[in-house]
Amino acid sequence: MSQISSQTHAISINPATGEQIGHYAFESAEALDAALTRAAFGFSKWKRKPLQDRSRALSALAGALRDSAEAMATMITLEMGKPIAQARGEIEKCAKLCEWYAENGPAMLDAEPTQVEGGKARIEYRPLGPILAVMPWNFPIWQVLRGAVPALIAGNTYVLKHAPNVMGSAYLLRDAFKNAGFADGVFEVINVTPEGVSTAIADPRIAAVTLTGSVRAGMAIGAQAGAALKKCVLELGGSDPFIVLNDADLDEAVQAAVIGRYQNSGQVCAAAKRLIIEEGVVEEFTRKFVEATRQLKVGDPLSADTYIGPMARFDLRDELDQQVRDTLEEGATLLLGGGKAQGPGNYYEPTVLADVTDRMTSFKQELFGPVASIITARDCAHAVALANDSDFGLTATIYTANVALAQQLTSELDTGGVFINGYSASDPRVTFGGVKKSGFGRELSHFGVREFCNAQTVWLDRK
Repeated sequence: MSQISSQTHAISINPATGEQIGHYAFESAEALDAALTRAAFGFSKWKRKPLQDRSRALSALAGALRDSAEAMATMITLEMGKPIAQARGEIEKCAKLCEWYAENGPAMLDAEPTQVEGGKARIEYRPLGPILAVMPWNFPIWQVLRGAVPALIAGNTYVLKHAPNVMGSAYLLRDAFKNAGFADGVFEVINVTPEGVSTAIADPRIAAVTLTGSVRAGMAIGAQAGAALKKCVLELGGSDPFIVLNDADLDEAVQAAVIGRYQNSGQVCAAAKRLIIEEGVVEEFTRKFVEATRQLKVGDPLSADTYIGPMARFDLRDELDQQVRDTLEEGATLLLGGGKAQGPGNYYEPTVLADVTDRMTSFKQELFGPVASIITARDCAHAVALANDSDFGLTATIYTANVALAQQLTSELDTGGVFINGYSASDPRVTFGGVKKSGFGRELSHFGVREFCNAQTVWLDRK
């Protein structure tokens, strides 16, 4: 096993131990071609299935996910270090996603009337075809299904290229589709090199592309999709502001900030990364936040009471550690943590940085790990200005007793979502996506269903 190369194999390494737990040879050009052929043939059948049948298939998938929930959650934990309780929650969230779209998805595809007289024109939503999905490791099942399920109910098929460190999870998800009765080609998994991804994007059998990942990856995939004149959706990074105003309930705000920053060991795109606190309460908020963070259990991710496990990749821990060091050298104050945990495993100490300014690294860059940055705002207007002073625009949170004010501030925030007195999350009932370098396009809700549809005009007897 020690001779297996990342140039030829996707390799899974348990971040809690550093031990290799799986390796999967990259597929040949012939295997990729066969997968794309299955996806294209599967599309020709799947798109013609009645919506009721597609809904029943999603309901069956919910059952298959629950049947294999423990195996899938354990694989997630072993491959990328997510604490087991959170991994179990991820699978249940996916099952509920399937059920929600099984119930609500068909109505989202109803023909839309127009203002043409006599009702002679309408808009129909037709599927595009096989969708190539390049997905990340931080939510190995949820990230895939929140894009796949809306696309599938619309009649598209899905070709998953997952992150190399979570291919075990990808194959368990493929098994769940098979166990739910899905035909070959409706949901395909490919294990290919970056060159294989480029080949798939250029292939005429792929109708569109979606990616969740880094800005760098989004630029590369977006450029290739554009060169092939194919629609793409990019869900990229975030450095989300978490605004706390002077009149906020601090206990609630602290609790939400801790969850929003440290869930999944801080490896979440839409998370409370920049804590922007109005100066009248910054001292009290900081004290309570540090104390609450200190209580979080760091440890074995297979233990049910662990809240923070190891980071998923050793190279990303090194990158995070350098960002923290740079921020401290720039003048921030270290209140908690601040370094790699001692001992085996890829752990990073839960870290709190205070006195962070808009010129520091942890303000300007996305920190993808268990590190919180506390920034002081002079007043509400300054808080909004700080929030918008970012290359990213995924979500924002506002905590205040003045809900009317918060509602007004939503129009001032350059983000894809704003959460008032609650931390950000993805939910099928509302759309998810960002602006600026957080990407473009939308997932979930009816937007996710129609994102990969051809909005077709049908007009009878136009004179």
